[in-house]
Amino acid sequence: MNIRIKFLGGAGSVTGSKFLLLIDDYSLLIDCGLFQGLKDLRVRNWDELPIDPATIDAVLLTHAHIDHSGYLPLLYKNGFNGKIHCTEPTLELAEILLSDSAKLQEEEAEFANKKGYSKHHPAKALYKVQDALDALNAFETHPFEQTFRIHDVIEVRFFHAGHILGAASIELKIYTSQGVKSLVFSGDLGPEHSPLHVAPSKPPQADILFMESTYGGRNHRDQNLEMELRQLIQESDERGGCLLIPAFSLGRTQLILYHLWKIFQNMRSRPIYVDSPMAISVTRLYKRFTNYHRLESDSEFGHHIFDAPFVHYVTERRRSKVLNTIKEHAIIISASGMATGGRILHHLYHRLPNAQDTILFTGFLPEGTRGKDIVNGNDSVKIFGEEVKISAKVHILDGLSAHADQDELIAWSGHIHEPPKMTFLIHGEREQAMKLRGRLAGKGWNVTIPDYLESYTLFDHI
Repeated sequence: MNIRIKFLGGAGSVTGSKFLLLIDDYSLLIDCGLFQGLKDLRVRNWDELPIDPATIDAVLLTHAHIDHSGYLPLLYKNGFNGKIHCTEPTLELAEILLSDSAKLQEEEAEFANKKGYSKHHPAKALYKVQDALDALNAFETHPFEQTFRIHDVIEVRFFHAGHILGAASIELKIYTSQGVKSLVFSGDLGPEHSPLHVAPSKPPQADILFMESTYGGRNHRDQNLEMELRQLIQESDERGGCLLIPAFSLGRTQLILYHLWKIFQNMRSRPIYVDSPMAISVTRLYKRFTNYHRLESDSEFGHHIFDAPFVHYVTERRRSKVLNTIKEHAIIISASGMATGGRILHHLYHRLPNAQDTILFTGFLPEGTRGKDIVNGNDSVKIFGEEVKISAKVHILDGLSAHADQDELIAWSGHIHEPPKMTFLIHGEREQAMKLRGRLAGKGWNVTIPDYLESYTLFDHI
């Protein structure tokens, strides 16, 4: 038996995760994400896969974020006819996120054609909403910590990654003539002490480890998040403006609502407008899947935080436009968190030129995203094909990250007592991965940072 790996994404970058595991003639894809961020990365979404989708036997999905799941509609459309295995919350979230991803692509293509600012004539969507809905037919869900078999010699187990609702790490056991070989894919790991999500489970022993390295080169700074957020609200009031928060619909919006709820127990509340249909749908899932996060276990901060009287959910586009007329004493949370699409673009278009307003980013911003351009201090940013002047105050609050930092990654991997035969650092920009490799190599680990489309033989003739 030969076991090989080919990195179709998530190598040297924090996006486009796709890891093709070849076990003799069995093809298994771990994650199937879209590339986001820099144009050089995004154009890869249009490239033909180096493997025929029809030859892939199954997909294992760690979680629903688009950089891990967003290519699935195209994979299915182009001939994949196997099963997509994931946890139950991941399926529910994928239905929301994939449909929204397709809808945004269709709308952006239509808008680009209308305004004539696309270099492609006509501009086209990568896939359509119906393609996303079709792909959902291939999903099959499994509970955490329950082993299931996808092949005569392959067993799979999902265990908690702590990143978002339903996020999993994956243990693969492959039965060979020389015994059982264990492969572990971390997926995206969450912080140990998130008030929202459960902590990542300890990893089992692994012959081969694939570990994310998003924050492999740094630790989250110590900060009093609620004090800093309270100060920003007060400063916004003093300037006579509003606080606009670009936030991911999944996880980040719910975490911000949690912190604001706590702040407003000891401070006069402001109206909070959640202007994201996706975030609203996701929040309903947090209220439904009570066993997959920490809020219910804390009687003081239960689910009523999502139904506080100062929280207003905006679903209709007409009401979203009305928010542009609010001049002060309001907080608007809208998606996307990187300002790459969605309703947040309309709010940024109207509020970036306003010196009274504050724009608060709350997470990792890869190079090439509009959010990164804004926080870098540019004088202007392009939105809807126009240069928009940046006069608003721009602030970044990075203590809300859904990713483990370097020390937490080292602690997580430290539960693997015997160093793996090989450790691959994935889902991280090269500088971050290099720093993490230095710490792991210092413990005697054999660590590799793979390149895009690079292949490795893991086991040969076993």
